[in-house]
Amino acid sequence: MKLAAFLLATAAFAADDSFVLRNVTIHPVTSADIPNATLVVTGGKIADFGPKAAIPKGAKVIDAKGLHVYPGLIDSASNVGMSEISSVRESGDVNELGDFNPQLRAVSSVNPSSDHIPVTRGNGVTASLIYPGGGIIGGQAALMHLDGWTWEEMAVERNITMQMRIPTTTTSTFSQTFGAGRRPFAETKRRYEERLKLTGEFFEQARAYQRRKAAGGGGFTVDRKLEAMLPILEGKEQLLVFAARERAVKDALAFAAKENVKIVLAGVREPGTAVKEIAERKIPVILGETLELPLEEDSPYDSPFTLPGELYKAGVTFAFGTFSVQFARNLPFQAANAVGFGLPYEEALKAVTINAARIWGVDDRIGSIDKGKWADLILTDGDPLEGRSQVKQMWIQGRPVSLETRHTRLYEQYTKRP
Repeated sequence: MKLAAFLLATAAFAADDSFVLRNVTIHPVTSADIPNATLVVTGGKIADFGPKAAIPKGAKVIDAKGLHVYPGLIDSASNVGMSEISSVRESGDVNELGDFNPQLRAVSSVNPSSDHIPVTRGNGVTASLIYPGGGIIGGQAALMHLDGWTWEEMAVERNITMQMRIPTTTTSTFSQTFGAGRRPFAETKRRYEERLKLTGEFFEQARAYQRRKAAGGGGFTVDRKLEAMLPILEGKEQLLVFAARERAVKDALAFAAKENVKIVLAGVREPGTAVKEIAERKIPVILGETLELPLEEDSPYDSPFTLPGELYKAGVTFAFGTFSVQFARNLPFQAANAVGFGLPYEEALKAVTINAARIWGVDDRIGSIDKGKWADLILTDGDPLEGRSQVKQMWIQGRPVSLETRHTRLYEQYTKRP
């Protein structure tokens, strides 16, 4: 029996998803940093870590003296893998026609061979929430690992939330070209009321379908659109509701209360007085880029930088999303920009790790360095939120992941030019 156990242990450590990091500074995120420590990964999961962690016999040992290990970063909103070249329509699969498409799933539209995926990994991002667009309800978002031969291999959760855009009365923004895209207010208000009514009617249809299905009996026909709404109506799944301004945020809060559904607010830019209600109702928020202009001409110039700190002080749980494809690589820097404007550094790091995992209900698997969690790890020569730091190695579920990108290949090609 002892021999069999030894052989099994040796086989486990011989696999690609088992290794030991020695002499490394560990940043668990959920507890204090541990200098000069050892981290043991077995079968793709974190088996042990600390100054006195034992190194199993036969283990592959990596001496990481002077380096730091962090949990892989999590982008809480992006379209990575769903679009390649924005000007080439055939390379994009983000948006769908129609106002209500809850049955559509982003997970099957992700291209594992996208050049944007390794570029995003290069800055330490190991997982991302991939969401669809278009209409009022665009479809189901998925949480994906940024490595795998197929989308099935990449999926952490195939259907983790439903994307929804709350109708707004916005006519234009300060960040747009002055005067471009502006509609008369009367037309905007009419369209807003019309779309808000359509949304309410769609939810009424979904609830009627729910009652018919529960009642059973003959003549019941499955409707894929309405069937996809059942997890939302039953409280098993959250709505990812896009709402930037105070009016839209308050509309989203009122809508969630009326329909009795769970929501996560996304792309919040100027919540105003709604912050207090967000905190009281414990509604999570996904913040976007901090390196952007304010939405309004008379808004404080630094409002995108200060908002994360304001939400933290109010007690709101939040994470960062890039809401992008080509700029998903900037996720750690979006969080870092808020540190100089009132957000504690530890909270900025949590907003791209454990907070994101908690919001999406996967904190038992990823988001921090804890025993039993998947070994989604990055080995760096410094702080991952600092632009000068380099990711030296990366593992997703304990598997080593290449850090080669189209950028690094071109760099090497042209440095070798005669």
